[in-house]
Amino acid sequence: MIRIGQGIDVHPFDESRPLILGGVRISDRGGLTGHSDADAVLHALTDALLGAGDIGQYFPSFDSRWKDADSSRFVAEAKHVIEEMSAEISNVDITIIAEKPKLAPFREAMEGKIAKLLDIPAGHVNVKATTTDHLGFIGRGEGLCAMAVVLIEVGGESERSPIEGVL
Repeated sequence: MIRIGQGIDVHPFDESRPLILGGVRISDRGGLTGHSDADAVLHALTDALLGAGDIGQYFPSFDSRWKDADSSRFVAEAKHVIEEMSAEISNVDITIIAEKPKLAPFREAMEGKIAKLLDIPAGHVNVKATTTDHLGFIGRGEGLCAMAVVLIEVGGESERSPIEGVL
């Protein structure tokens, strides 16, 4: 059985924080506002891995355990959910929508970091970036959006949802 998960995350910029995307430190300033490290890429990936779940359902911003947390912890927990389903992550495709900063120099590092977190070959992870041609809050440079899609292969005919009885 094949399952597809989709995730999306949006954060406004916060000049006082470091920018971390896909587990990679992009810059020391110009980061994102958030309860954890605000890594929108890993948040979108976590949502996609959880399928019908919601990252806020498992890692709520009011819970002090997640304050300034490294978002790789969220991915690790979601990966555990996939493993509990006797499933494998086959492919990850991520799109970052932002006017700034330019992300091409960090693409391979993000792909490698994500592949390592998920224990899949780097060639099974794709990260790309685009802009909104200066339209909307992203175009004005107020924040960014990350979207993730994952393909998960479930062994057997498991009827179990990724969100049943986890975390």
